[in-house]
Amino acid sequence: MSSRKGRETDAHNPPHRREKSKTPPPYFESGEEEGKKIGSESDDSLQRGNKDTGTAGVRADQFLQQKKTETGTVNNLFHRLHLEGRHHNKLRAADVLQISAHSLQSHDSCAEEELIQTFMQKLLMMNYRARYIKTKKNNEEDHTQQRDNDPSDDESDIFDDIFDVFFNEKTSQSEGIHLMDVQMAVFHHSDGFLKQLMVTKLSQCQYALPLLVPDPFTQQIEFPLWTFRQINKSWKIRNTNNETISQIQPIYKAETPMVSFFRFGSVSSSKSQLMNSLINEKHNTFFHRYCLGSSRTRVLMDGVMEIAWFCPSGSHDDKFTDCVAFCNLHGDAGDHEKQLQILTEMSSVNVVLLSQLDRNDKSAAIIQNMYRKSKPLICLFTENESALIEMKKGKYKIGLKDRNQSEVSEELKYAIHHCLLYSSSTFRLEDVSKHSDIRVDEEDDEDCRRGREAARQMINLLKEKDLTEIKESVLPHQGKLWQQWSQKNKELHRPQGEETEMDISRKQTEMKKIREQQHKSDTSMFMKFFIKELNSHAENAEKMFFLKWLRILLDEHTSAELSNLHHKYNEKWSRVLKLKENYYKSEQLKAEKTELERISEELQASSFGLEHIMREIGQIYESCESVKKNKKDLQVHFSSFPSLAAEMMISGFPLELMDGDAAHVPVIWISAVLDELIQKLGDQRVFVLSVLGLQSSGKSTMLNAMFGLQFAVSAGRCTRGAFMQLVRVSDEMKTQMNFDYILVVDTEGLHALELAGRSTRHHNNELATFVVGLGNLTLINIFGENPSEMQDILQIVVQAFLRMKMVRLNPSCVFVHQNVSDITAGEKNMEGRRRIQETLDKMTKLSAKQEVCDAECFSDVIRFDVQNDVKYFSQLWEGSPPMAPPNPSYCENIQELKKSVMSHASESKRMMLTHLKDRIKDLWEALLNERFVFSFKNSLEISAYRKLETEYSKWSWRLRSAMMDTENKLHNKIENEAIHEVEETDLQRELKKTSEEVKKSMSEFFEKDTDKDILIQWKTSFEIKIKELQENIVRETKRKLNVILQQRDLKKKIDAQRKYHENTLYEKSKELALKLKDKENGEETLKKEFDLFWEQSVKNIFRDTPAIRDTDIMRDVKLLISDVYRSVSVDHWSKSSGYIFTVASYSDYVIIRESTKYLNVPVIGTFRYAKTLSQVDESQICLLITDVVLETDRMIQSFNISKMGYNISYIQQLTDYIKRKVKDHQDGPVKYVFKNEFFMDLVLSICKRANKMITDQHRLFREANDPVIYVEKKREEYYSIFQKYCHGSASAVMFGEIICKKLKEPIDQSVYKKTARDLTDEMRSNCESLNGNRSNLEKHILKTLAEEEDFDKYMNYIHNPRDHFKSFIRDEVSRYITDKFSVSVLPKMKENIELLQQKIMKAAHESTEHVQVNRGDVGLWLKRFTQQISDELIFSEKDIRGVKHDDVNDLNLLEDVLRQELTAIMTEISWRFNRNTFTVNLDYKFRPDELLIDHFCQCCWVQCPFCKATCTNTIENHPGDHSVPFHRVWGINGTYYRSTQNLSADICTSLVASHRDFNTPDGRIPYRDYRRAGGVYANWSITSDLSELPYWKWFVCRFQRHLEKHYSKTFEGYGKIPDEWRKYSKQDAIQSLDQNI
Repeated sequence: MSSRKGRETDAHNPPHRREKSKTPPPYFESGEEEGKKIGSESDDSLQRGNKDTGTAGVRADQFLQQKKTETGTVNNLFHRLHLEGRHHNKLRAADVLQISAHSLQSHDSCAEEELIQTFMQKLLMMNYRARYIKTKKNNEEDHTQQRDNDPSDDESDIFDDIFDVFFNEKTSQSEGIHLMDVQMAVFHHSDGFLKQLMVTKLSQCQYALPLLVPDPFTQQIEFPLWTFRQINKSWKIRNTNNETISQIQPIYKAETPMVSFFRFGSVSSSKSQLMNSLINEKHNTFFHRYCLGSSRTRVLMDGVMEIAWFCPSGSHDDKFTDCVAFCNLHGDAGDHEKQLQILTEMSSVNVVLLSQLDRNDKSAAIIQNMYRKSKPLICLFTENESALIEMKKGKYKIGLKDRNQSEVSEELKYAIHHCLLYSSSTFRLEDVSKHSDIRVDEEDDEDCRRGREAARQMINLLKEKDLTEIKESVLPHQGKLWQQWSQKNKELHRPQGEETEMDISRKQTEMKKIREQQHKSDTSMFMKFFIKELNSHAENAEKMFFLKWLRILLDEHTSAELSNLHHKYNEKWSRVLKLKENYYKSEQLKAEKTELERISEELQASSFGLEHIMREIGQIYESCESVKKNKKDLQVHFSSFPSLAAEMMISGFPLELMDGDAAHVPVIWISAVLDELIQKLGDQRVFVLSVLGLQSSGKSTMLNAMFGLQFAVSAGRCTRGAFMQLVRVSDEMKTQMNFDYILVVDTEGLHALELAGRSTRHHNNELATFVVGLGNLTLINIFGENPSEMQDILQIVVQAFLRMKMVRLNPSCVFVHQNVSDITAGEKNMEGRRRIQETLDKMTKLSAKQEVCDAECFSDVIRFDVQNDVKYFSQLWEGSPPMAPPNPSYCENIQELKKSVMSHASESKRMMLTHLKDRIKDLWEALLNERFVFSFKNSLEISAYRKLETEYSKWSWRLRSAMMDTENKLHNKIENEAIHEVEETDLQRELKKTSEEVKKSMSEFFEKDTDKDILIQWKTSFEIKIKELQENIVRETKRKLNVILQQRDLKKKIDAQRKYHENTLYEKSKELALKLKDKENGEETLKKEFDLFWEQSVKNIFRDTPAIRDTDIMRDVKLLISDVYRSVSVDHWSKSSGYIFTVASYSDYVIIRESTKYLNVPVIGTFRYAKTLSQVDESQICLLITDVVLETDRMIQSFNISKMGYNISYIQQLTDYIKRKVKDHQDGPVKYVFKNEFFMDLVLSICKRANKMITDQHRLFREANDPVIYVEKKREEYYSIFQKYCHGSASAVMFGEIICKKLKEPIDQSVYKKTARDLTDEMRSNCESLNGNRSNLEKHILKTLAEEEDFDKYMNYIHNPRDHFKSFIRDEVSRYITDKFSVSVLPKMKENIELLQQKIMKAAHESTEHVQVNRGDVGLWLKRFTQQISDELIFSEKDIRGVKHDDVNDLNLLEDVLRQELTAIMTEISWRFNRNTFTVNLDYKFRPDELLIDHFCQCCWVQCPFCKATCTNTIENHPGDHSVPFHRVWGINGTYYRSTQNLSADICTSLVASHRDFNTPDGRIPYRDYRRAGGVYANWSITSDLSELPYWKWFVCRFQRHLEKHYSKTFEGYGKIPDEWRKYSKQDAIQSLDQNI
């Protein structure tokens, strides 16, 4: 018994005390505190007794607890559902539509706190089982509530056990929450938009809808008319001719009979169940006591009046022949007088349910009154057994007791049918609002009312207009003009025949004129009002109501006419199908098809919705953007339009992505809207889900069910084009799913009937390619089991995916096979999957042939698992429409698909909104060009790669900078003879730390960057590149240092001689000073003595050492070449100066070998270029020159002229190298030999460009080593030492001064070099032109050229790009130094001076301490001191050899002297440091500009084989194709048409879209297939680009006369410059650089 008592005690505890509450859903959390207060009002779990269940006669002592106040009961319900606090902070549609973890699970049962979520999740999926959810209880282990007793217990008592079970069962049931209470609780706590969505979904589930709803606290009755506004009902009736007539109406407008049901008192039969038998006996339209999910108690349903409509299907077994409304008043009608009054007044037939009729009942008078009125009345008696009896005309009674339910239903249906025959009254939903004392939601909500009034004013502007002409009159921007522009744009991108730039320009001009016409079009009053409304509402709610109302009223305005047109279309289509079977009636068939097309055009013209209004907004924006000015009749600026559209998207409205009427994507508009979306939301991560399928195959229905959306799904409202809509992901899911929003893209059906007579196949392929390329995942929707239809759609899909593979996009797909008869048959599913796999493989082979791609099966195209990526769906309806509810199995299939989609999403590469914008543009541009694969330009990849190039530039600079420090340190050690060899391992060890830092930075970049999914494809290749770069840097540094080692040994004699002279002068001047020391001599005498000594000493030096002469490089060059080519005339020297770098063609330098059948190249259609060399040959020669220039530059650097001096042998080495390269080239597989002039001009050109560098370096050498110059520079230093010796300075003082004098030059060089490196680092970070990748540098070069408008500089850039790059970098560095000298350069220099002084003094101090510890002398001090500073300065013991210092014994004094003298030296260096001396005093290789040149110019220099534009890749020998942001006009290089004097006006990106061709040694090849030419052509990516590209067009127009004079040709004939080009300004050209680079 103890166990039994334990259960009894537990059963009496209210659930909220017994169970620990779980965490409520995220969107319930705000009311938690309020809920705690409310919960304290009532600790009772009992709800009001449901009077429908009949509690008469039940004793009061059987109730578990006394009935509490109604308010407490309602509050307790809301507390249990976690809805407290939501009375004012209403639930919003956004709260329930977001993707959450809960929404991805399928729940047949749940805990109380999850009831709201679970109910709404199922309802949004149109799953009518939303009302059948079971509630889990924590104490519930087993549904049967088994006892713990031992079954063998002999003492058990059946009476006790049965009573105990009954009691527990009873109390348990009373604690459950009624599912209708869940529904109404959500209803009461939702804002107007969620209520409307909820009621719309209830209607789709074929459930009764709340018509009159009393407030649970005040009992104020509300009529939620707003919630019905989006519901349309369709039905079919038969006319007197037995013809079926289809009708579709907004339900609030439908006029139908209405049958009302209500009860008095408590009755034993279910009124709702009885009503269901009249509407659909297989579906519980009205929830009743016997439904799963019902409970013994309910709180919120009493007084609620629900309504449902029976809609006939036009068949002979319809229960009613016309649409009939059924109303159900819940609870005792006697307790709800107002509802009863409204109900009985508006009904056509009243049906009352009561147990029996007693004159003393309070309801007797009401029933009596009804009986006496003319309105039909049917009384149902639960305690009466009689069959149907007509008491008098229109008055019936039926007994229900012990009667067969079917019989009762038939009798009731018969009675209602007869009553309706004689009743003329009809019911219209909107009329309910006319009743007083009820609250109408639309009137009570100020935002809703204002939105309705504004929308009505707009609709009034459409009155009296022919529906087929409305769009033309009120939406002029999107009509013929927009469609003409779209067509012209396609013609522009799909040229026919041999189009020239003149043809392209003409089309672009025509398009601009159309845009101008668009811009001039008047903005209709309708659109002005719309724009004004959207801009005037600060509150989002009011704007939302306005938009919703406008959509509702537009549908209402157009629905009747559209329905009629669709009826005509369907009849005509049926007629055409019949005629197709009779071939002999071809004329009639043609006529019928023409009529069908006319009706189709009317349908298109009559379709008028919110999407068309937004399309008009988009076209107004595009026209204004194109002409760059606002429309005069606009009250706001057009730039505000994208913000309005972005706000609509955020609010849940779909945005038209592809205009279905024009079959065109308004890229300018879409890009602007997405930019605004990014501004408002941030650059969010999106997962793009697109859908493809045949028309009317249920695509939109599927998306609506999956995400609770409201894409148009009714017949006649099929999706045209493509729409995109945002679905938010909950915060909890964002981290799991790796994205913030799902972007759902719904598309028009493939093979759409509206497109009959057009090129449907091309349109289908275009649409499929677009949405497949856009989507991370595409749902391929297949309806039914028609093999031919399946094959059609699969071929389209396979071709789209094949194209994606070829352009390196990797979307995935899931096939959804809908309306499969038996999805449970495992074998049938296996067979179906096998058939789909076979069809996909077959279509893959076909498509691969068309796209010229290797693919044998579908899995070669994308990753595809036929077991998991093919889903079978049940049929949508459970029964026959229009009364059939959605099939719950279909909803479960949707739930499984949703989980599968989210699984794909979690594994997919994320896409940012910025990426999405670029992807839309790229896909559409490629589709416009028809040849998608050839034309596709992946902006995301390009952008990501440029970002990677920028990072690579930083990584490579860090490695170079670190190695420069190491190189400088080791250079000092070599000069100081501290080291005698350099090994790669030593250099690698020095670079290890920086190398590890770069590796870490690379790893973080590839793992954490927002584009990491795109960047990953280059990770390995860039890791290899960095490794190779590091090895090259180490190798090159070793080479340089080994050269220094060799040169150190070679110049030992020079250095030793110089130091000998220095030290001899020191010692002799010291001897002279000591002689004069004790004599009294004035300063004049001392000076005279020193001058005599100096002149004699210097004469001796001059006699022993010859002076170093100046050089004349060009004289030596000509001398050497003249010895080789004596036959060349002297005149050639003057003509050839620098010529080789600027020639338009190398034809004059070659002789074509007669043995080859050489074809003159290239030919473009009928336009032949006058060149004897092919483009390939020209490129090869250009590459030869480039290689020679590079290597000779390196050789000149390696000569180290500033240290070794100039020697004519260097020129000999250069000429020998050039001769060898030229010979090797012409000995190769080329069809020409070089003339002597080529070699000569190449040597002269190279030496001329190197002349200044060699001369400057030799000057530095001469200043450092020529005794005439060097010794004279030291005169003041020697005199100073001489003076101090004369005045008796201590040996330590003099030795200290000598050391400082010798340190002066090394300090000077060290400070300059360190400042230069620091400045270079700063410019890499702060200088806009030098802080990025190669493309960035190119952009700034072109900007500077445009700003300066210097034609000669342009020619240098075009014909000698590498030299121009170097000149530009030098100019940028010079400008930076000038601009930043006082704020950056000077402070850096001073800082470096202070640091170096500190290091020197530290070395001196440590040396002194070392001597003191080791009891050494000044020799040990000097050795230690030079070792300490050998990393920083070129200074060693050998520099002091010959200077006697044995008598130096006061090292502390020596240290003090060093400190004092160093300060003076540092001050002098600072004083001499200025803008002019900075770079002049630096060796070439240490200058900031040379360091940056060395860094930047190690990039790709390959030129386009057509226009000679240089590849802008930052990396030399980079992976992938060569490319440039935009190509040049060919005439810029001097290219002209054969047999003419006409320069070419062609551009590569236009030619590759054309049908023109060119000649190669292997024959004629179309430009669009230029890669087939092989060689240099095969490695270039030249994608079609017919955008304006103003830069080079402006250049050609600005410098036309200069170009014509330069090349002695003209831009005439075929090369005539289009007039459109002359409209571009310099500013347009400069702005285009930012847009393209």
